[in-house]
Amino acid sequence: MLRHRWLIALAAIATALVLVSGDAANARAGGGFSGGSRGMRTFSMPAPTRTAPSASPVQRSATSPASGTNSPYRSGYRPGFFGGGLFGSLAAGFLGAGLFGLLFGHGFFGGMLGFGSVLGLVLQLVLIYFAVKLFFAWLQRRNVPASAYASGGGTSYGFSPSGGGFGAGAGAAAPASTPITIDKADYDAFERLLGDIQEAYSAEDISALRARVTPEMLSYFNEQLSQNASRGLVDRVSDVRLMQGDLSEAWREGDSEYATVAMRFTLTDSMVERGSGRVVEGGQPEQVTEVWTFVRARGGAWVLSAIQQA
Repeated sequence: MLRHRWLIALAAIATALVLVSGDAANARAGGGFSGGSRGMRTFSMPAPTRTAPSASPVQRSATSPASGTNSPYRSGYRPGFFGGGLFGSLAAGFLGAGLFGLLFGHGFFGGMLGFGSVLGLVLQLVLIYFAVKLFFAWLQRRNVPASAYASGGGTSYGFSPSGGGFGAGAGAAAPASTPITIDKADYDAFERLLGDIQEAYSAEDISALRARVTPEMLSYFNEQLSQNASRGLVDRVSDVRLMQGDLSEAWREGDSEYATVAMRFTLTDSMVERGSGRVVEGGQPEQVTEVWTFVRARGGAWVLSAIQQA
């Protein structure tokens, strides 16, 4: 009997891990991932835009939450086995109570008022996840000024004939550092980096990535590529096309300039067997909305410093 309880417990753990890691299953560069550094604003929410009214908080960063500065001793924040925040605590608590009841003969939900089965645990985790997600989305919208959803007062560069491109409609900028102006050349650079980074990631070209992203982001991408290689797979990303983009905020900190932009784009993402070239996952066009932050030394070239899921 004890053996069966252990088997059920292991099955429940596997199911819970699938649920909490579902967003991270996306394969493209940075897919399902919110991490990197935005200087002093790393742990504040980007200003909302029409393209992305909200964004996920940064979950992994080399920036210290206390000081807002990078630490050479910190390779990236890891939020723990179930992820950080309220959902992680609740998921761990529910799973722990259920396993305790199962292993000591009270049923899987013996420690949680006697609910019925492993399916009940799965359903509760799903409900908790969506309830917490909806709550934080509501809380963020509640604190957003109405003017943040307006088109903004800056110059609009419109859209390209194909329907893509950046507009200049920015939300209300967070009160930190010194605002800077972003012009058409900058928007063109952001759009170009979107395609170049996905192309370099698809080709597993570390040198090309190094020239276009910060060392911190390079470490995250390299981690993703290593995981793919361990599965005998390679991620092929193609047909990247920007559909819409908005400036969220742009500012200067010392000699560094930052720009956070929301981008909605389409691409085709395929996981391919490294030996045979057979497509095992994906392969269909999809639409993605993410918030990317770029950084440059004053007068230098922009590089990617953070990605947040919208």
